[in-house]
Amino acid sequence: MRDNDLLQAPSTPAGLSRYGQIAAQLQQKIVSGTWSPGKAIPAESALASEFGIALGTIRQAIAVLVQDGLLERVQGKGTFVRTGLAGASMMRFFRFRSDSDATAAHTDPTQAGATVIPRSEILSCRSVRLDKGLAARFGLAAGARGLAISRRRWLDERPRLLESIWLPLPRCEALQALPVAEWGELLYPLLARQCGITVHRAVDEVTFRLLATDEAERLDLPDGHPCALVTRQAFDLQGNCVEYRLTRGDAFAFRYTADLR
Repeated sequence: MRDNDLLQAPSTPAGLSRYGQIAAQLQQKIVSGTWSPGKAIPAESALASEFGIALGTIRQAIAVLVQDGLLERVQGKGTFVRTGLAGASMMRFFRFRSDSDATAAHTDPTQAGATVIPRSEILSCRSVRLDKGLAARFGLAAGARGLAISRRRWLDERPRLLESIWLPLPRCEALQALPVAEWGELLYPLLARQCGITVHRAVDEVTFRLLATDEAERLDLPDGHPCALVTRQAFDLQGNCVEYRLTRGDAFAFRYTADLR
């Protein structure tokens, strides 16, 4: 059985262990919004009483959702619904050092490498018909409509990243009525506020190619300059794809760090 089947099942599937059945029901509380992102869930003892099960069983069920990334335990405070991804910044792939970082590192070495949110410039946002492949990613029929967004990210008054973003309609239609000046710097908090979409996880894939002429102009780089291309698919709590994104940045600024143990 797929994870999506558990998320979307109207009733508890047969054949699951008892704690697996309870985990599926708790999961529905998260998906339905009964338990809101960032909020603490009821005490384990209260949940055990609600479901009429042993405390050990409810702990096993909660452990399943912690492992799946839907819940998180906070020492001394309880168990909370994960808030989802805030920015999942593409900047982690690139070594763009901001002036503010350099100043912070000079005055306080502990601040070196601190995360800086780049300024967001929406170049265009329009409704388009999705091709067959893109529509399929969103679980829509070929020819369905989506939002096509072109965005440029700035750091220290220099264009650093160029992004093409697609979002499904009608789920994201609230963005069409919102002036882009009110969007803010981060997309995922915007989707949560305006569309009720919690981005639970994202999958990024990195490849390399040369910049096209128009891309190079928008990034203030030479025509044909090497670029790192990050392809992202982002998913909501139900496991549905809610964003497809292509991000281009200077390949010479690309970095990859892996901590292998």
